[in-house]
This record gives sequence, C-alpha cells and structure tokens, in this order.
Amino acid sequence: MSVTTHCPYCSLQCGMKVAPKGRVGIEISAWEEFPVNEGAMCRKGWTSGELRGSRERLTTPAIRDRATGELRAASWDEALDVIADKIRTLQADHGKDAVSIFGGGGLTNEKAYQLGKFARVALGTSQIDYNGRWCMSSAASAGNQAFGVDRGLPFPLADIEQTDVVVLVGSNMAETMPPAARHLDRLRERGGKVVVIDPRFTSTAERADLFLQPVPGTDLALALGALHLLDAQGAIDEEYVAARTTGFDEVRRSVSAWWPERVERTTGVATSELRALVDLLAGAGRVMILTARGAEQHAQGTATVLSWINIALALGMPGKEYAGYGCLTGQGNGQGGREHGQKADQLPGYRMIDDPAARAHVAAVWGVEPESLPGKGKSAYELLDSLGDGGGPKAMLVFGSNIVVSAPKATHITQRLESLDLLVVCDIVMSETAALADVVLPITQWAEESGTMTNLEGRVILRNKAIAPPTGVKSDLDVIAGLAERLDSPVEFSVDPEEIFAELGRATVGAKADYSGITYERITAEKGVFWPCPAVAEGEPVHPGTPRMFTDAFATPNGRARFLAQEFVGAAEQPDASYPIHLTTGRVLAQYQSGAQTRRIRSLTDEGAFVEMHPMLADRIGAHDGEPVIVRTRRGEMKAPARVVTTIRPDTVFIPFHWVGANRLTNDALDPSSRMPEFKVCAAEVLV
Repeated sequence: MSVTTHCPYCSLQCGMKVAPKGRVGIEISAWEEFPVNEGAMCRKGWTSGELRGSRERLTTPAIRDRATGELRAASWDEALDVIADKIRTLQADHGKDAVSIFGGGGLTNEKAYQLGKFARVALGTSQIDYNGRWCMSSAASAGNQAFGVDRGLPFPLADIEQTDVVVLVGSNMAETMPPAARHLDRLRERGGKVVVIDPRFTSTAERADLFLQPVPGTDLALALGALHLLDAQGAIDEEYVAARTTGFDEVRRSVSAWWPERVERTTGVATSELRALVDLLAGAGRVMILTARGAEQHAQGTATVLSWINIALALGMPGKEYAGYGCLTGQGNGQGGREHGQKADQLPGYRMIDDPAARAHVAAVWGVEPESLPGKGKSAYELLDSLGDGGGPKAMLVFGSNIVVSAPKATHITQRLESLDLLVVCDIVMSETAALADVVLPITQWAEESGTMTNLEGRVILRNKAIAPPTGVKSDLDVIAGLAERLDSPVEFSVDPEEIFAELGRATVGAKADYSGITYERITAEKGVFWPCPAVAEGEPVHPGTPRMFTDAFATPNGRARFLAQEFVGAAEQPDASYPIHLTTGRVLAQYQSGAQTRRIRSLTDEGAFVEMHPMLADRIGAHDGEPVIVRTRRGEMKAPARVVTTIRPDTVFIPFHWVGANRLTNDALDPSSRMPEFKVCAAEVLV
C-alpha cells in the first residue's frame, strides 16, 4: 500500500508515493495529483529511496573514546546520559551559553520548533542558529525590509506560466529544481519571455530569450543600471508608486549616476544587452523577478535583492496577479525552517526574540516565564567561529547539517569543531561532520517519520510516514525529548509530530507566519495550505490560506512597500596580481547540498569535484580538460580536474560545493544585515 509523501530534497517538495519493497526497501512512484510537480521528479527524487538498507546507514549510537580516538557502539540510554552529563558539567562551569545548537533547513517544522524550544527552555542557551542562514537569509532580510514579511514566493510557483517576462537572477532552476523548469517552457509556449542572469551559461540559460553574463558579485550594479534606464524611459508606474509605496524619490536619486556605460565597466554586461533587458521590462504588462543563491550569497546579498525588489516595485508588480518579486528558496524546509525558532534572533511564527510581546505570547504557550527566555545569539558563521578555542560555546549539538563540507572557510571551522569539549551529531550516515563527533546518534530519514514542511511557495505540506525505521534508529524528536528529560526541563517535550504541530499553531497565533488555522487534516484534504492561515472563531468558515500575498496591502505598519536605496560596493575580495581570477561555487544536477545523502546513492552520478574554466584561461595557464589543476585562495587550496567549457566567463572559475574542498576556499565576509557569508565570489589563483 503506497503512502503519499514528499521528496527529501529541495524546496519544491515534490509529491511522491512511497511503498515498501522487499524486506527493507521502498519503491517511489508518481503522485500526479499534487499540484507543485504533477508527478514529475528529478533523478534525485526517483532514487531517494536507495539509502534504505544501505550499508552506510547508521543504526547504532556511537561514543568516542578520547584516549584512543575511536568510536564504539553504545546504547541509546548510555549515549543520551553521556551527553546530558557533559552538558550539565559544562553549563555549571561556564554558564548556559556554553552549549550551542546548530540546526538545518531540511528539518521538519516540528523539529525546527522543538529545537528552538529546547534551546531556550531546556538548555537556557541563546546560542542556536542553522544552516539556512547560508541559504535564503539575504532574500529573507530584504523581504522583511521591503514588504514587512518574508515568504519566498508570495504566489504559487505555477504563476510563472502566466506572466509576460520572468527574470531569473542567479538561478539555475533547470539543474537545481528540474520539475520547476517546465513552467519556463509553458511560459515561452504562450509567448512569454525568459531572462537569465548568471556568470555561467547553464541549462536554464538554454531556455532564455535574453541571457546576461555579469562578473560575479555585480548583480547589484546591474539592477541599479536597469532602474536608471527604466526611469529615463518613463517606464515607472507612478500611480502605483504613489499609492502603494514609500521612499522612491531617494531611490530615484541614488540610481541617477548608473548610466549604461558605467554599468558595462562594472558588470561586463554590454550596454546593448542592458537596454534589451530594460526594453523587455518596460514593454511587459506583467513582470516577475526571481532571485536565488547566485544573487544572494554575497556580502551585499541583501542590498542586491533589495535593488531587484526596487525594480519590481517601480514597475508596479508586487501584489499584481501573475507578477511581482520572489525568492527561489533552496533547502527542503528552507521556508518553514526560518520561521519557527531555529534562528538566533527568532521565536515561532517569525516573531523576534527581543520583542516583549512575542516573548510573553510564546512563553505562555510553553508554560514558562518570559524572563526565563534568553536573548539573541550569534548568527551561524559567527557561532561556529566562536566555538571552543574561539572563546564561545564548549559544546555543540548538530541536527540536519554537514558543517565540515558546507561552512565557508571550512578548514578553520573544522578546527573550531575539533576544539570542542563535546560535539554531538544526529545523522542518517557518517557524514564528514559526524566523523568528528564525540557522540553520533542514528536518526530517521524522511520516509520513516511524519511531519510538515513549508515549500518555496509558503505551502505547508505533510510528509507521511511510509515505513518503519531500522531497528536502533530514533527521530530527532526522540533525541530532544530524551535530553530534555535528563536535563530536568521545566516542561515536557512531546515526540508526537501532530501534537507538536498543534502547539506550533498556538505559538504562531497572530504572528506574521500564522499557522494556527492549519491542521494535518486540512493539509491532507487540500494538498497543502498556504500561510498565513489564522484560526477562526468556532462556527465561522475556515480561513482559506493565502496563496497570493500583497493584493490589497503589504505587511508593513502603513500597508505600503518600502523602496530602499542601495549603494554598490562590490565583492569583499577583489582579484589582484596574486589572485587574479573570480571563483564562484554552486550545485550540479545529480547532487544535493553537502552530498551526505546523494553521494551515497549509486544511481546518481558522482564524478567528484571539478574546476570549470574557459578555454582562454586554460590556455593561459597550460591546463587541459580532465587533468588536475590547483585552485588557491587566501583561505586554502584544492586540486580537482579541469573542465574546459565555453559557457563560463574567461575571468571566472566554478567549483561545485557538494564535496570537501570548495568551501575551504570561500570567503567568510558577512552581509551586515543577513549575516550571509560571501560563498559566491572570491579571488583565486589557478595553476597546474
């Protein structure tokens, strides 16, 4: 008997059916009725069941003997006792903040909620953040500033098909979320236009009517120049700007100096190409601008997104049907994971932890005093940088993240992890981070548990348990509850996902991300429910959810969107004589994030890391396709085969980040607002 559920990977959360197969296996089949993917899946989705029964699957807790450095098998009780005893000792000696938590954007809403509650109530620590800080945080920061709320897409994904022009800034949709690319094809079939902006000519760019190839780190300057020309052409929707926004006059002045020739010198995009973009935007009745990591993972990521939002607002698009701005969220629960308390400054429902009213409401739901809740902690990179020898927490509990592969300046961060008195990792396989841990806990994977996720549209969906986990494996919820009990938490922690979701709903009543009107029953019946969806009084019709936002007002105090002027500074690290090449990083079709799961699935191509470069660069340094080259930055170096292609800029190299290596090179410069590291550009040397 098959069960309807969702893919364990990206933010599409494609619907699928899962059924037991043989003694331990599972079979994946299409769920054609689910509207997001209509039965389509990429190869990662179709092969996602192959970790079931894998020899690499963890099924027994392990404790490291510090004297020998070896891990030994242990019972669950022993492992949890060791963790709890060490936490008590460290907090007694160094204070509550001696213990930290690092979560993940792939965790269910229930797990994200419980982690935040566990940190603040059972541990009393402020030191919690998660890897989603490295994914969508710049777009989230920009959305909150401009619109008063952050929901990646404020409209259903299928709206792409009905717009006139869609602009993809730093997105390789065709490889990172292949089922979504069909919307681009359908848009073009009905006469719409696709614009792709990327330093590489990708599979997505093959679908483009207009392709712009800027220098990495200059998307902000490109947006400033585009708005300058739109204003010069009289393409601003003055009526919309006057009625629904504030701040345009300052933005208009700020872009006045970004004439096309200056944009070309800065970005490398020809004046004719910039004018072609502007002509498309000015002539379209409906425009949709979508950003992704290529535009966001920068020290000026928030400013970049705000500048593209300024264009959308100037054209009068946000709140208009089949138009507006959106962020293509990356991780499976990248949206929900940033709403319910994993972030250092946040409480459930997108409430802020320094807001007295928010603290009072959530504390009442949790059954504790508001004064007992800690304040803001450090952001993800700053937290990791402070660990152990860095003078910060002495212990870290890691849920759903492979830090050793995914952190910027990774060699340095790995050393910080190694200096901890206690590192606990919950994972399904022995990831590179788990291999460093003092205690490793084997946990359930997606098909073995139930829980909700919130996809890139803000659609809350339900992953249903399809099969029992292997003997010896428990859920992250069991880990949280078991530790809370051993640490004499003032409140109990449920392990029932539906019960936890109901509590999450109560905690989000009246918040920006209000889930209080959503239930497991409604999600099942409606194939997902869009937030905000507040509960209503008994006897009243249920709230239908909010597929499309901003139709009448924005989520700001005065209901108007905010134009915010931005200044282009450029990448934190510019090429020079020693490091003359731009390095950028990203994903490839067959792999996902740190690769902890996908690299272990035999059906998926795993050729390892490579260095993509233009023939002009290869000729200059004497490199040959398939032969090893060395890429060196101020933080480290790696060796990988060259992949010589004509589809990348001659001044740029690209390395995928699914393997150890790429993030040993990346820059830890942080966006001042989102605290996003600058993954997407740094200065490098390439040699044979």
